[in-house]
Amino acid sequence: MVGLELIPIGTILTVVTNQVLRTAHAASDVLIGKESFKALSKHLFDIEPVLKELQLQELNDSLPTRVALESLEKDVKKANNLVEKYKNRGRFYLLVKCRSIVEEVKQVTRDIGKSLATLPIANTGLQSRISDQVHRLQDEMQRVEFEASQSQLEIVDKLNQGLREQKQDQAFANDILEEIARAVGVPVEPSEIGKELASIKKEKEEAAIRKEKAEFVFLEQIIKLLSRADAARDYEEVKNQYFERLQVIERYGSREKYIMPLNSFLCCITGGVMVDPVSLCTGTTCERSAIEAWFYDGNQTDPETKEVLEDTSLRSNIPLRQSIEEWRELNYCLLIRSIRENLLLNCDLQESMSQMQALIKENSINKDWISIGELTDIVISKLGKSNDREVKMKILITLKDAVEGHARNKEKVAESQGWDHIISCLKSDSNISKAAIDLLHELLQDRSGWNQCFCKKLSDNHTAVPYLVTLAKDPENDSAEVACKILMELFEINESSIITAANCGWYKPLADRMIRGPDSRISMAKAIVNLDLDDSNLMLLGKEGVITPLIDMLSGSIESKDLSLSALVKLAGSHANKGIIASSGGVPLILDLMFSPRTRSFIAMKCSEILEKLSSSDDGIDFFVDGEGQQLELDSIITKLLVLQKTSNSGHSLRKPALRALLGICKFETSLVKKAILAANGVSLILPLLDDSDSEIRETAINLLFLFSQHEPEGVVEYLFKPRRLEALIGFLENDDNDNVQMAAAGLLANLPKSERKLTTMLIEMGGLDAIISILKTGKMEAKENALSALFRFTDPTNIESQRDLVNRGIYPLLIDFLNTGSVTAKAIAAAFIGDLSMSTPKLTVASKPKGCWFFKSSRVPLCAAHDSVCSVTSTFCLLEANALPGLIKLLHGEVHATAYEAIQTLSTLVLEEFPQRGARLLHESNAMRPLLEILNWGSESLKAEALGLMEKVFVSKEMVEYYGVTARSHLVCLTGMNIYGDGHLRRKAAKVLSLIERYSKSSSSSISGVFE
Repeated sequence: MVGLELIPIGTILTVVTNQVLRTAHAASDVLIGKESFKALSKHLFDIEPVLKELQLQELNDSLPTRVALESLEKDVKKANNLVEKYKNRGRFYLLVKCRSIVEEVKQVTRDIGKSLATLPIANTGLQSRISDQVHRLQDEMQRVEFEASQSQLEIVDKLNQGLREQKQDQAFANDILEEIARAVGVPVEPSEIGKELASIKKEKEEAAIRKEKAEFVFLEQIIKLLSRADAARDYEEVKNQYFERLQVIERYGSREKYIMPLNSFLCCITGGVMVDPVSLCTGTTCERSAIEAWFYDGNQTDPETKEVLEDTSLRSNIPLRQSIEEWRELNYCLLIRSIRENLLLNCDLQESMSQMQALIKENSINKDWISIGELTDIVISKLGKSNDREVKMKILITLKDAVEGHARNKEKVAESQGWDHIISCLKSDSNISKAAIDLLHELLQDRSGWNQCFCKKLSDNHTAVPYLVTLAKDPENDSAEVACKILMELFEINESSIITAANCGWYKPLADRMIRGPDSRISMAKAIVNLDLDDSNLMLLGKEGVITPLIDMLSGSIESKDLSLSALVKLAGSHANKGIIASSGGVPLILDLMFSPRTRSFIAMKCSEILEKLSSSDDGIDFFVDGEGQQLELDSIITKLLVLQKTSNSGHSLRKPALRALLGICKFETSLVKKAILAANGVSLILPLLDDSDSEIRETAINLLFLFSQHEPEGVVEYLFKPRRLEALIGFLENDDNDNVQMAAAGLLANLPKSERKLTTMLIEMGGLDAIISILKTGKMEAKENALSALFRFTDPTNIESQRDLVNRGIYPLLIDFLNTGSVTAKAIAAAFIGDLSMSTPKLTVASKPKGCWFFKSSRVPLCAAHDSVCSVTSTFCLLEANALPGLIKLLHGEVHATAYEAIQTLSTLVLEEFPQRGARLLHESNAMRPLLEILNWGSESLKAEALGLMEKVFVSKEMVEYYGVTARSHLVCLTGMNIYGDGHLRRKAAKVLSLIERYSKSSSSSISGVFE
């Protein structure tokens, strides 16, 4: 550093610091010997903060300090020069010089450590941490030891041994060049090898200029050796050599397939044609490996003349080797000509492929020559035309051998029709597809790993990705692993390939791309929206992990929100995905977005569609939770959804899904409906929607009103009295295309107060009753249940004419059918309905009793066993005439509380107070008593009480006591001993029945003593 004493110490420190930093960065980029250069780089990066600290501490400006900094600057400059010297050198050159390069790096690292040690930092006031770091650095750098990698050293040693032994055979040259190329990442292709050899030639010329004779000779020997390798040959030279050989074989007829070797080509030891002929001092020529083995076995004589050898040194017979090589090349050309003829004649195709493989295996120059000789083009054509699977597979395997590590052949295949032929083979059987994909994988490889151009070309092929996906998705297929590797690379190059794969049912790449980060989420979400997915695929897509990234997108731009919600709407169609949306914390975000005043309507609409799908499941309440699984405030959600319905700017596209979501949520819990009605006046908000122009809104509204009317029917009746409202309700009842609407409309009628006689009359006049009966005949079971409940408003037991109207409309056969085949609810309602009708029967039979003389009685039809009168379905509503009794008794056997309870009440109408014996006898004859008694074993308390009430009527008859007294007593005694009800109600009823039984016993029993005390 010139004029060092004139430069401020701070400036010197800045210059040195910058030089250290530049050198550290540059050292990290050297390719060969990179471990040692990286270590140097690390040490330099560690020095940089120390120097900066010294600048801050205002280093003492003394002569020792300036000398130390000057020494450090010189050593860092040497390191920088060393880095620049080797940074851009050829890779082959760096490998062959790796040992000396590592030594240079080690020395310059140690020198920098020594210079660092001379810095006088004792009085600088540095923090102990920095001071300790300086001492550690200088110690480490002065003692550093570097070595080239073991694999590199082995290659260098093998090369040096070849140079010492003056190996000239092509096989060795091919092997060592391939090892060097593989070690430094250079393809074994003439164009790339040529560049590396040119770099070594340049180094040789510079060594000559520097008059470094040893370096010059060393590099010249390397160039001479490596130039013998096939891959080092210039393509034009290879091409010219082929045509030269071709001219020579033209003198041989087409039948000539092989030129016999001259005797001089044969080894006297092995008898085979020599590859690396060497001469002995006697003039005898042998194969190098054979004569070396001869000597190794202890022989000291000429193997041909048996003469004792005074000198066992070996000399390469270069002229003979060249003659042998020319002979081999002529035979290569003869075979290529023969193969070409056979291929064109379409004969011996498999044998021709085997011969091509043998040529390629024997000498890599044949990869060029079979292409120059047009064999590659012909084989590609055969691949597209042949239907023989064995031939196809053989062609694919042969082409793989031809293109392996050979850029020109790869390009020829990729740019020809072979590309499409190979892709079409991917859909063939497993053996052919395996051969095809192995070839395809090889075609896609280049120096850097993957040939980006070819990968792009493959991704643009509309059939390639679907075929590859089919292979990748089958783990049992041998091609699956390679197919996955290719697809992963295509996905990196072209995102549309990911979408194509998803369209083929492989969703993991799409999910992985979304999970990776935000860059591709827009395009991937758009793909999900456009995918045609059934429920199983929706579930699979959710399982792969797309839902969490989609939820993250809700915090992004409008486009991000829109696409995310559109995708979530689709995914929410799967029950499993609903759970994932909920557990990922998506529901609160969707709700906040939907109800925010700043949210655009189309965003809110999609939020409501998701809520609709979440609430549509029976277990939908489980999905309305936060990310921690805590239940959300559903009443607040209901209130907001109700308010949304009266917002003037809410269009149908938003109101419809929001209304359906409201319906789904209200179905979760009864308490929610009550809260909604009270908090937001729900009935008044929903009633106007029955007049909406949109039929779906009207239908959803009637379902909501049905739910609301179970708790708060006020306001509905007044609304129905308005013009055309009742007609609309009847229209819902008549809607055979929508079972839910029929069910809701019938349920709404069932929930309205039966005291509204005017409403009942208007319904009959407008055909409402006919619509209900039609539902009973053709509707779904849930609609039938509500229709049955609605019928009660038309069957007031105090209004016999209304009951008669129903009976005349044919209601009885329908009720009997429900007793036998309906749901539990339908059976119970039908039994109760029949009970209402049966309660009117005694009134009607009184009016039907015959008048006149007794002797006319015998000429009349038989009297009813229960009513002792002439009964019929239409005149007296008699359940016996309607054949309802078997169905009612069957309900006693079912051990179902609801149906048994109603059956007992209806059966009780047969045991009349005035003539209980008739009804009791009828129950006995109909086998109703034993199942009635069994109810005392399995029934609930209220059901047992109802059964005991009927027994009170039955056991008034002594005849019934005689039949069932013993059996009944055992049940009743148990009940009288139980502590049932706090007030002993059931106990007293059982005791009362028991007292009736005991009254007819021959001897009094004390079993009930104390019961009434």
